[in-house]
Amino acid sequence: MPRVIGIDPGTVSIDICGLDNGRLFLDHSFPTADTLRDPAAFVARLKEPGAIDLIVGPSGYGLPCVPAADLTEDDLRLAFLAAEGESGGIGGLRTLVRALAHSGLPVLLTPGVIHLGSVPLHRKVNRVDMGTADKVCAAALAVREQAERRRCSIHETAFILLELGGAFTAAVAVEGGRIVDGIGGSSGPLGLRAAGALDGEVAFLAGKVSKSMIFTGGFQSIRAGTDPARSIPLNAIARPAYVEAASKAVASLRVSATSATEVILSGRMARSAGVRESVSRQLLSIGCISSVEVLRGAGVSAMQAAHGAALLADGLAGGGEAALVDHLGIREARGTVLDHLYVISREQARKTLGMS
Repeated sequence: MPRVIGIDPGTVSIDICGLDNGRLFLDHSFPTADTLRDPAAFVARLKEPGAIDLIVGPSGYGLPCVPAADLTEDDLRLAFLAAEGESGGIGGLRTLVRALAHSGLPVLLTPGVIHLGSVPLHRKVNRVDMGTADKVCAAALAVREQAERRRCSIHETAFILLELGGAFTAAVAVEGGRIVDGIGGSSGPLGLRAAGALDGEVAFLAGKVSKSMIFTGGFQSIRAGTDPARSIPLNAIARPAYVEAASKAVASLRVSATSATEVILSGRMARSAGVRESVSRQLLSIGCISSVEVLRGAGVSAMQAAHGAALLADGLAGGGEAALVDHLGIREARGTVLDHLYVISREQARKTLGMS
């Protein structure tokens, strides 16, 4: 049976979860900044447990199951949506992935929501961020946990996964055990650090939307300010804005997953009792949601998406989660994040990323 590792690359921490025949043997969380400063130390940590059959590695916006050793520079630009030298976002992730590619470890990059055939084409129009690869991993874990909790098959699961991350808030719709829609953090609700989807006129007024701008303007930015016109502290505005935005994302995804009456909370902020209670109360008040659960995972230190990544690794390596991986259509993922653009051309997008 396979011995596998899943990696969740977050803004705050990079987490790893190891499963040996489904049993947890690795559960660690490392500060992102420290890990990116010393990729060699991270690679060495992955090698410490000995032989590993497969590692689902940090995949950014996702690629259709590409071994790290086979990555091209264009692949890296597509996965992390940044040109060489771009300092915004989570700077250094590409350097980490390059280190993994040359490590000799069996690292695989996996798809994001937009790559999945279970998401209808009309929902992908003018979309890039429908949910990064780690959101797919978290959704896989949520499918498994709901099936076990309800004692049903994975084909009968339905829910909205609401990821309350350390920077972004995102949501993924699951129906019939498959991902059918998603709202990514950079195109979705207000996050802890990030503004989420920008009003088109705000983007125009900014003059230029940089990568670093995508990571700003969220709850923390609002809370720290004061409205100059009204001379009131904005802390009173920040919390309801954050909570209500998350609930609106869930309500909108109910259009795509009509049988999904349960919300499953995941992410760093879902560990906060106060946030969980506020979000749950708001969700239950909108009428279309009957229950709110929290994604558990097997680990104590690592975030839930790392466990989900390990489940995908187990299934892709032929382990007990093979049926889950097959049902989610992970191997059949296709295309790139630039395939569904109409408001700008793919050529313009490739040029921005510095692609040939």
